[in-house]
Amino acid sequence: MSTRQRSPDPLDATAVRRRLHRRPEIGFLEIETADLAWGVLADLGWQLRGGGDLVDVSSHPGVPSRDELDAAVQRAAARGVPAASVHRFRDGNTAFVAELRGARPGPLVALRVDMDALPIQESGSSSHHPAAQGFGSSIDGAMHACGHDGHVAIALRAAALLSDRQFPGTVRLLFQPAEEGVRGAAPMVAAGLVDDVDVLLAVHLGFGTPDGCVAAATELYGTSKLRAEFTGVAAHASGAPEEGRSALLAAASAVLGLHALPRYATATTRVNVGTLHAPGAANIVNARAVLGAEIRADGAAEHDDLERRARDVIHGAAAMHGVTVDIARTGWATSASTDSAVLTRIETLAPSCGLRLLPPRPLRASDDATLFMRHVQERGGLAGYLLVGSGTYGPHHSPTFDLDEAVLAPAADLLAAFIRSRCPF
Repeated sequence: MSTRQRSPDPLDATAVRRRLHRRPEIGFLEIETADLAWGVLADLGWQLRGGGDLVDVSSHPGVPSRDELDAAVQRAAARGVPAASVHRFRDGNTAFVAELRGARPGPLVALRVDMDALPIQESGSSSHHPAAQGFGSSIDGAMHACGHDGHVAIALRAAALLSDRQFPGTVRLLFQPAEEGVRGAAPMVAAGLVDDVDVLLAVHLGFGTPDGCVAAATELYGTSKLRAEFTGVAAHASGAPEEGRSALLAAASAVLGLHALPRYATATTRVNVGTLHAPGAANIVNARAVLGAEIRADGAAEHDDLERRARDVIHGAAAMHGVTVDIARTGWATSASTDSAVLTRIETLAPSCGLRLLPPRPLRASDDATLFMRHVQERGGLAGYLLVGSGTYGPHHSPTFDLDEAVLAPAADLLAAFIRSRCPF
């Protein structure tokens, strides 16, 4: 049994980031990550709520398998995570909320903090900084390849700075699992965790933003992630092929049909089939196949129409081959934009934190922080999605991804300054 490590100093954002980078956890399995953040915030005096009573993901189609959930529990326990935390965060219930009330009245400002890693094997090359400095991933097949370890480090430093309560209103930190696959935000929104929020901010490191700069993101695409499970009839591929109904052929037809979907003159769109699994053998008419696909669009109407067409293609392929298909939407995000009042305040504060505000920049990707943003904005609140420059290392979602740790403290300082300021909201 491993002994649990002491919590890192939250003001040392680099140390926090490196600790998290060594122990990456895939979406809905972030038990050790959530426990580290929970422990730091408890020591700082923040009020904490978490576990299945806060956000229930038991029926979420994007939750990992029972075997993966149990393995995460065993791994966390072996690492010395206290039994109370293991119990709190097991079964995919890794979302939690930390809240602190300031010294005077003011708005409720929420910060979205995504925690999950990706199923990528990190580079062990001596030219890869984490490997060379000894904080590369210690978990095979998992890696922080999108900067979420940095996001948690930024949030914890900001929380430490704000623990003197010298700010107006209330701060709520939304620690979100499973941003990858856009799975984690929807259950938190459904649980009412942003119903009373006046201002919501999300921060993402990188995406080509120059070092020392901050910008609002544009072109945040709405997206749907679809899992289609085809069920056919197995048969001998030579002795009785006419008795079989091939789930694999149906899924393969769906792949081609999805990639042939027409695009739109009124929006930027994307379609991709990323996985296709069909267990069996060469001499069997395959009876089961599972396809994973995504669609994206920067317009809400186009996104909805594209998803409808994608479902039609999948159902049509199943009908053509005489099999059945079940389609589940395992994750989704919408499009959103930063409010001008948020940008004005960031422009005023950024120089004092060592950052320069750039004009809005395209993200050309999806993030379910947009579900929080849209929910807050529809209730009369304000929202912002900020990109912070963090170096030009390996690309996002690659084995060589890394970030410039020098930007972590300024980003946290900017968030703390935003919350301390006399917001015109």
